[in-house]
Amino acid sequence: MLSVALAGKPNAGKSTFYKAATMADVDIGNYPFTTIDPNRGVTHVRTDCPCLDREQRCGNENCRAGKRYVPVELLDVAGLVPGAHEGKGLGNQFLDALSNADVVLNVVDASGGTNAEGEPVETGSYDPTRDVEFVEREMDLWLAGILSDNWETVTRQSRSPEFDIDDALTEVLTGVGGTVASVARVLRSVEYPDAPQAWDDDHRELLAETFRRETKPIVVVANKADIAPESNIDALREAASGPVVPCTAEGELALRTASEGGVIDYDPGDAEFEIRGELSETQADGLEQIREVTGAFGGTGVQSALDSAVYGRLDQITAYPVQNETRWTDGQETVLPDAFLLDPGATPRDLAYAVHSDIGEGYLHAVDARADRRIGEEHELSEGDVIKIVSTAT
Repeated sequence: MLSVALAGKPNAGKSTFYKAATMADVDIGNYPFTTIDPNRGVTHVRTDCPCLDREQRCGNENCRAGKRYVPVELLDVAGLVPGAHEGKGLGNQFLDALSNADVVLNVVDASGGTNAEGEPVETGSYDPTRDVEFVEREMDLWLAGILSDNWETVTRQSRSPEFDIDDALTEVLTGVGGTVASVARVLRSVEYPDAPQAWDDDHRELLAETFRRETKPIVVVANKADIAPESNIDALREAASGPVVPCTAEGELALRTASEGGVIDYDPGDAEFEIRGELSETQADGLEQIREVTGAFGGTGVQSALDSAVYGRLDQITAYPVQNETRWTDGQETVLPDAFLLDPGATPRDLAYAVHSDIGEGYLHAVDARADRRIGEEHELSEGDVIKIVSTAT
């Protein structure tokens, strides 16, 4: 399952975001290091379900009137403090947990109400753009430190006649979440000495930064946007190298809680919700305040941040394997039973392997259920494709 990690300093709202996105029971507190042990849960990204192109909705538990929610892993760990790459705070624990993350949400207190250590200060008194640079820098130095820790081994290996610097670097970087392909792309994009003895800290830091940009893309979540000066949101957009999503994690948590309690009708990612239960005056006022925020930002931002990370930064597509290309069902007659996230350029065989390795190994051919025609093995899948896979394993 694709993994999304929450990064940021303490008290920026990561645990609130995590709870709102997963509805898991976690501690939320207005003090540093509320989270000590990493939290792992399941959240969802949202896309259009293919059933919108049919006369009836599919009725899948992850489809709400044509809004398809595709599961991804969400990871929330302890907040970063300055010097985290050196082990300060719970930095090493956090950074090590990032190794297997596919994309990072940098949750920033856009209100400027917490300082660099995550301690409460007067709203607007701290510059939140510092937290954009801070998280990126800590990640870069952490990766550079891993390279440095392994450099003696790399240097020792270089004494062998068969030594290849690219192979040695690939071995190190695949240990912190890189793939052979992603490491190869990184190594092609930077210049460096062939001899490990000629490397210095600048070489390692450049490689670390390039590797982080390739393998750990970041979306900035401008949390507490409901109480943030508008100029702070603008400044964050200027400071960030990628997308910035205004967000109120507290507002999303309130809406999901109210929805679970039957008080409102709300689908995550919607800009609107409908009140259908009896409310106290306090509840009504609170929901109206949230309505003002969702109206201004087009939603609470939680779902938008997840979607921006997976469908934007990672450029994933969603494909739907079926057994019956006419009814779009599996063997139990369930319509559009599963949805898989795939890398851009994925082929029918890639989808087969995503379903199960045995199906991939036994792959014979595939059928585009929308067009009702066989497609070639090298055919590139598109968002929303419904595919019948024919395999010796099925």
